[in-house]
Amino acid sequence: MTWCLADPADGYYIKQDPFGRGGDFITAPEVSQLFGELIGGWLADAWRRIGAPSPVNLVEAGPGRGTLMADILRVASHQPGFRDAVQVHLVEISPVLRTVQQETLENCTANKNWHDSLDSVPDGPVLLVANEFFDALPIRQYVAGASGWRERRIGLTDTGELTFSLGPGTLDLPKAPEGSIAEISPASLAVMERIADRIGRYGGAALVIDYGYSGPATGETLQAVRKHDYVGVLADPGDADLTAHVDFAALERACGDCDVTCHGPIGQGEFLLALGLLERAGQLGHGKDETVQKSVQAAVERLAGPDQMGELFKVMAVTSGQVIPLPFTTD
Repeated sequence: MTWCLADPADGYYIKQDPFGRGGDFITAPEVSQLFGELIGGWLADAWRRIGAPSPVNLVEAGPGRGTLMADILRVASHQPGFRDAVQVHLVEISPVLRTVQQETLENCTANKNWHDSLDSVPDGPVLLVANEFFDALPIRQYVAGASGWRERRIGLTDTGELTFSLGPGTLDLPKAPEGSIAEISPASLAVMERIADRIGRYGGAALVIDYGYSGPATGETLQAVRKHDYVGVLADPGDADLTAHVDFAALERACGDCDVTCHGPIGQGEFLLALGLLERAGQLGHGKDETVQKSVQAAVERLAGPDQMGELFKVMAVTSGQVIPLPFTTD
């Protein structure tokens, strides 16, 4: 996955802009401004709850085309204290996407910085959002057999084609029916631990939004997408997006040694509705023609519908100390 997605010369994310209808997939910020506006409101409220520090590092991990950050900053502009406090940091490895992000954010703020990893983001209080970021971090797969769990690896057939095989080593996992597949993502746990450590030391909040599961599970979730359709995961290395479902319970465990509190995960639909999705949609559609109103309605269904992104996508918040953010609080 690392080679296919991030190789400096031929990596999928390095050489192209995969987002939008003309690309390979559409993320929530590209569906509607509703998503980014509500996330912006959440971040502004979280900033107030952590004591309104100034300055504060506003960080997006995997900022796509910059659409989400642009929507966040538009909301921030209506809250002067918050807008004046934020210093924007974008964690992006793709030179192609950095160019797109620069164009998208050209008139949003002069105070923006790009980073190859979270490690180079300056110390200090942080507000971080990671939307469809963890699903692209590499995983390892293990297959249950008569002698235990063996790692699934990739090799070559006699004719030079990529194929799956099994490694010699075993892993200590709970017993499962033969042929079961378990997935772990050491890279995701390492990133989550760094985020939690930073929040615990300097104060802040993080919002992780991704498709995944919140309890113990087995089964293969590794998938490849190209031109808005699924393809074989070994069929187009470097030319298709590779992702796997996010294990939110594992991310929470990675935060365990830090002075932070984890909230959720809850479904994206529940999260957005609690933040006022329907009310904001009504404002956007009010007084508009039927075409605009239907477009807004379709966006609401796409973002929050249980058979769309509403349940498959989960939202987890991480805050410093005992801070409780919306909508995980009743105040």
